[in-house]
Amino acid sequence: MENNSVARQAGIGEAFESYQTSQANGGVKRATTKKSNSEVGTAFKWFHATSVNGGAMTIAAVLASYLSVYMTDTLQIPAATCSLIMFIATLWDAINDPMMGVIADNTHSKWGRYRPYFIFAPILLTFFGTMVWVDWGFASTTAKAAYILIMYIGYGMTVTMYTMPQMAILPAAVKRDQERNKIITMGAGACATAFTIGNTFTPNITAFFEGLGVSNGYVPYMLICGALSFVSFWGLFKVSKGKERYLTEPEKNPLKGLGMVLRHKEVYPNIIAWIGASMGYGLMFASSVYYMMYYYERPDLIGIYMGIISIGALVSMVVAMPIFLKVFKTGQRALCVSQITSIVMYVILFFFGKQSFTLLCVLTFLSSITSAMQNALVNILVNDTIDFIMLKEGKTANGLVSAIKGFAQKCGNTVTSSGILAILAVSGYIAGAIGQQPESAMFALNFIKFGAPSVTGIIVILCVVFGPINKYKNEIEEMKAKMHEN
Repeated sequence: MENNSVARQAGIGEAFESYQTSQANGGVKRATTKKSNSEVGTAFKWFHATSVNGGAMTIAAVLASYLSVYMTDTLQIPAATCSLIMFIATLWDAINDPMMGVIADNTHSKWGRYRPYFIFAPILLTFFGTMVWVDWGFASTTAKAAYILIMYIGYGMTVTMYTMPQMAILPAAVKRDQERNKIITMGAGACATAFTIGNTFTPNITAFFEGLGVSNGYVPYMLICGALSFVSFWGLFKVSKGKERYLTEPEKNPLKGLGMVLRHKEVYPNIIAWIGASMGYGLMFASSVYYMMYYYERPDLIGIYMGIISIGALVSMVVAMPIFLKVFKTGQRALCVSQITSIVMYVILFFFGKQSFTLLCVLTFLSSITSAMQNALVNILVNDTIDFIMLKEGKTANGLVSAIKGFAQKCGNTVTSSGILAILAVSGYIAGAIGQQPESAMFALNFIKFGAPSVTGIIVILCVVFGPINKYKNEIEEMKAKMHEN
């Protein structure tokens, strides 16, 4: 049951954005002593920031950092098979994103358009996020692989189910770019904190539980993260009531909806940038455990090194990103500068990273500060795309554009997760053979870690600098100003 006031707001199917907020302007207490410029309240902002980026993001960080190693080294599944698992799961995850975007845009319920999905999100997330780590003792490699594949597909579909509505509800509640960018930063900070916990402290946390007699420390760890996700998602469901204000009728035909967006060639550079940004930081990050274990041959330093990356990411999101946005004025410029500085440090580390652990740590920390923000900054391109479609088509495409962005990001994730394992398999990587890897595997590890992210960074810069949507900036601002008057 869609709120009738939604239809009255028909000028504003705006940019979803990555971290927005919503509550203060909800029609309550207009005659306060102090007039607030915020369209939403603090509770909405924090629950939105910690829904996808709280317990759910910690689960995602643990899976990104440790599932591949768990499969190859603990379950003894061959790297080539693991690569196939990740490829199938993440490819399907990417394909169903546009489906979910159309479904979310066309949902009609007594709870609203996007809110119902927040009810079921933590239930399914906790189930699949926990079960993927359960070892049933299968003797057959095929049985192990099939089980991991099913659970990981279930996890990926759950993430799609809550990510699209969570992204889409923001432009439905907030239309001011300044407030959007502020909430992007809040979400980015929450994301960085969750990643710091998931990447750095996972070995310590799982060891703690195993010290208490638990056979697999990942299981209680995931249950705790799942419990936190219940708080944030159900909190978001509660405080987002009545906030789906700036929506128009979407395109109901899924194929027509996709065609409506994709027939505009101007959106394709943004899609490529989303893929590139996902691959760039993802390759650097997801290969770190393998890099330290087999290329640097110091598995005892994995915790320290992952901590350096995570702290760098935290500084990137909480401190550096707001500074970049303030200094360089726009998200596009901030994104390009972050890419350029990251590439410079990646190139140095590619050639000299193994010569000094101090150099490795210092430049990795600095490159994490400049590179981690890119996955938040590219969400500004989502807003630009939604605004552009609204300008050209006059229709809401919040969920659909968010879904296309999710599809692009997960295509990047597919290449990252399956590509790392595929390259290792082709290069002759030997599981558990520390200090005995062939030269081909050593080169592959170094290239995946620092070479490939440099290439993707150059692609992102070109897409942002020469993106054709930029020339419609003035028209889009005029459109938004008129909508704001209504």
